[in-house]
Formats: sequence, C-alpha cells, structure tokens
Amino acid sequence: MNLKRIMKIVAVAAAFGASGAAPGHAADDYPSKTVTVVVPFAAGGNTDTFGRLVAEQLDKRLGQRFIVENKPGAGGNIGLGDLARSKPDGYTIGMGTVSSNAINQTLYKTLPYSKEKGFEPISLIASLPNVLVVNPDKIKANSVEELIAFLKAEPGKHTYASSGVGTSIHLAGELMATKTGIKMTHVPYKGSSQAILDVVAGHVDMMFDNIPTAAQQVKAGKVKALAVTSLERASLLPDVPTMASVIPGFEATSWHGLFAPPGTPPEIVEKLSKEVQAIIADPAMKAKLEAMGVTPVGSTSAEFKDFIAKETAKWADVIKAANVPLQ
Repeated sequence: MNLKRIMKIVAVAAAFGASGAAPGHAADDYPSKTVTVVVPFAAGGNTDTFGRLVAEQLDKRLGQRFIVENKPGAGGNIGLGDLARSKPDGYTIGMGTVSSNAINQTLYKTLPYSKEKGFEPISLIASLPNVLVVNPDKIKANSVEELIAFLKAEPGKHTYASSGVGTSIHLAGELMATKTGIKMTHVPYKGSSQAILDVVAGHVDMMFDNIPTAAQQVKAGKVKALAVTSLERASLLPDVPTMASVIPGFEATSWHGLFAPPGTPPEIVEKLSKEVQAIIADPAMKAKLEAMGVTPVGSTSAEFKDFIAKETAKWADVIKAANVPLQ
C-alpha cells in the first residue's frame, strides 16, 4: 500500500473518531472558557437577581467565568431570540420565566425562535407567589369573598394594574375573572414598580404583584393583601390566605429557570442541571432565597420540561377564555 493511500486512511479514521466520540466527552472539559448567561429582562428585576446568583455559584463551582448579559425587550423575546440563535455548545445559556417561556407561546402569533424546537430546559431555579393587593380607600373588602361580591356589584367599574400584557401578574387577574365571573378593567404598565406605586396612590384599584415587592407595601400599611396565588401560604406574609382557599385550584406563580439553545448536547445540559440542583440545595442559598419570599426548586431537566408543558397548556386556556388579544 503506497504512502498516499495510508495517509488517506489515517485522515478518514481521525475524522470518524472526532465525530463519533463516545457520549459524555463533550462535557468532560466543559466549560473551558467564559460562559454568557443571557437575561432577557432589565437589570435589577427578579429574573436578573436569580440569574446572577446562579451565575456566581457556577463560576465558583466550575472554575470559569459565567457573565450575565441583559437583553431586555418584547416580553423577553429579544433576549430569547438571541439565545436561540447562539451556537448550541453550552457557552451561551439563558434565563427564562413563566411569561417568556410558557405564556408567550400562546400570546404571540410569531416568535423570534421556533415554537416547536423551543429551548433545552436545564433547571427550574425558583418560583414565587404573587399576592393580590388592593388600595383600601378604593376597595372596601377585607377578603377575596368580599372582593368578589364588591366587584360583582359594580361590574367593569374597577381597575387592576399589571406589569404588562401577558405577564403572570396580568393573567392572574384574568384567571380570577374567568373563574368568578367578575369584570375588571386591565391597566398594563411597563413593569411592576410603577404599577404598585399607582395602586398605593389610588390611581388604580388593585393588582397581583410579586410578593417580594408587594410585601414591603403591605407591611408599610399602604396596600391591603387579600390572598397569595401559591397553593401554600407564603413565608413573607404568613397570615395572608391563599386564593385557592376561596377559588379551588387557583394557582398563578411566577417562576424562573435556566435554559440552553436548542440542540445543545444533552451531556452538557445534564452537567449544568446537576450543578444548578446542587447550588439550590445548598443551605445558604436556600436560606437566601426563602428570605426573599421565594420557593427554591432546583429541578432536573426532565422535570422542568414536563413542568413547562403543563404551564404552557394552562395559560393557553386562560388566554383563550379571557380573549386576551394576541400580540
């Protein structure tokens, strides 16, 4: 066999070896360089906070930089569009929420990524309840039962704020309306901070808000909390009952998780998932999250995938029942 023929065989064998490496090899030396964590919302919000907490710990555990990059806009779609177009090699991952990764699947006619392919779920990091708060001067009710009766007596007259169309805060109100037959006028804002301030000022009558921010106003006596939207009572407001105690099955939590672009090798997704699970299980991290009123989760990739499917179906039903205009 001549030398040229031998060299050709060696080259083919080398190429085959590179492409046919045993499963798991892609994760053996991962990560070997900086990883970008895309947060599809502005800095300072809950998604940004959770993303930075996890990135900091991944940085320490895996010995490489995990740098957060905020890409806000269009309900999370801008950042997630960039994530979907990133090389699926584990060096660009991103945060997602109930709004961006479950509700938007129905709310938006088109998305800057494939609805069918979606993303590779890494782990559900945490969930947090919303809390129904009212301006006590505008809403004369001390319970959800009294609120329902109050609103039914004056259909369509009263307003509720949200952080934007299609957010879990908005759809919690729609869920209450569809389950009880009440009529309210939705007032969307570009974020929850101004919305809660307008409830405090009496410009809007009520809202569902994430518990970390709403609890501050409740404890200051500026708004009245009637119920939380988790199935269990919340540690930040332990005396406030659940919506489910009045409206059976009512649940409308905000959640935050970590994703990879579609096509990311499963062994890299699994490696990241195990690391996130370990981070969330750490007693110091659990204590930090619970102090914020958050429920730490730290799910497997498979568990997160199933959870997203259920959430997507649930909110699709609410959007259709409430005739929420598609974006």
